[in-house]
Amino acid sequence: SLVSCRIVEGRDLSLLVSESWSRTPGPSSMFYSRLLLVVYILTFLMGVPANILSLVTFCRKVRRKASPIDVLLLNLTVSDLVFLALLPLKMKEASDGMSWLLPYSLCPLTGFLFFVTIYNSTLLLTAVSVERYLGVAFPLRYALCRRPRYAVWACVAFWLVTSSNLSFVYILPYYQWTQGSNASGGGGGSAPPTTCYLNFSDTELKILLPIRLELFLVLFCVPFLISCFCYVNFILILSRLPNISRRRRLRCIGLALGTLVVFTVCFGPYNASHVVGFISMENQEWRNLALLSSTLNACLDPFIFYLSSAAVRAVLDRCIKRVRAKMHLLRCGWASDHQQHKPPESVAPP
Repeated sequence: SLVSCRIVEGRDLSLLVSESWSRTPGPSSMFYSRLLLVVYILTFLMGVPANILSLVTFCRKVRRKASPIDVLLLNLTVSDLVFLALLPLKMKEASDGMSWLLPYSLCPLTGFLFFVTIYNSTLLLTAVSVERYLGVAFPLRYALCRRPRYAVWACVAFWLVTSSNLSFVYILPYYQWTQGSNASGGGGGSAPPTTCYLNFSDTELKILLPIRLELFLVLFCVPFLISCFCYVNFILILSRLPNISRRRRLRCIGLALGTLVVFTVCFGPYNASHVVGFISMENQEWRNLALLSSTLNACLDPFIFYLSSAAVRAVLDRCIKRVRAKMHLLRCGWASDHQQHKPPESVAPP
């Protein structure tokens, strides 16, 4: 036992216990892994086609005549596609019982981009709400300064803000690997951790938990409050305008409510875990379950695209009409073939 204490010197014993637990998962952890895998697969299958369709539409729209809202929605689509491109790696992790069996160099990059795209979505959705509010509240003044390049600068700033705030997600896995090498005395050739951004020592949590609280305040609370202010006033102003059709008014209200639902349902639970973890000064086990709702954001964003962009609605309507036309042709062809192969009815003798 004295020998084992010397071996684990410099590492928290709870980290080693949690790592050994992750290598021999129990029924609850197996259920959690399977649930993650199912949600990842469904998100991937539904999100990829919808976001590719949106990407093609916005690229064409921006190439012809760009508007600030198109630039923002194009960046939101790119962010979702980057997120979806990482899901196969997360599927592999979930299928392996949350053990990271891929090359460990992929772990920091996967975790970093995974969370950057999630928080980048909150900022881009907030920018969409601000753009909609300004266009309704100050239509003349906003029209004079409504330039696509301002939206481009805002998108660049969003990527920089989220990347700088989440840089610790990229650094921490390498730090854990280095600490493990120093503790075991194996030098640079020791084995990497068996999990990816999942288990943390008490020393790491003292640094990590305040950073998570800052993420909750800066990248969730502030965008959420701004979005609430913009969309509440957006709906109030629309309700007082007499020259807007009922269909357009309902679509705008659906956009506002849909965005707020995405904020609350997709981003709320996971960010709430940051506050609970900071108060209790420990890593909450249900954080990863709360992250499932954030994963579904990649499926819900196309709904916002549909309500925000007439180009997306037009493309989707054309696709639906083509599918209906092909289904009608298939049904007609099947009916004609069935009629041809149908045996003639026998005529009774007089």
